Amino acid sequence: MRHALTEAQRAIAHGDVPVGAVVLHNGEVIARACNEREHRGDPTAHAEVLALRAAARHLGTWRLDECTLYVTLEPCTMCAGAIVNARVGTLVFGAADLKAGATGSLYNVAADPRLNHEPTLRHGVLADECSTVLQEFFRAQR
Repeated sequence: MRHALTEAQRAIAHGDVPVGAVVLHNGEVIARACNEREHRGDPTAHAEVLALRAAARHLGTWRLDECTLYVTLEPCTMCAGAIVNARVGTLVFGAADLKAGATGSLYNVAADPRLNHEPTLRHGVLADECSTVLQEFFRAQR
């Protein structure tokens, strides 16, 4: 999660909400990304989506069932859907997102038995640190 926090800090440099994501495969970091919606002008450029794309390129497959995705903020519905569709083995996130979280807070896409995959979920890892980065960013915006 510390690597994901480092990625989150990178997003601030280009005016994006500081969310970071890292993908591990067999204990090795194979992909990392931060939010780049503002930077790219792309509404789908969330840290999770960018990290999943990079991991798939690295492994040469879209099936990421042997991977763990670490993300500083609970994924939204788009990202939760991408995680399910990529067959991510384990999702670990820091701060809960009570307004848009789709892996337990508002919705629980990742644990919906009607879908074809349910990643293992672990939440609250370094939650205070992850929340602080976001709070400081939004405080500075006001």
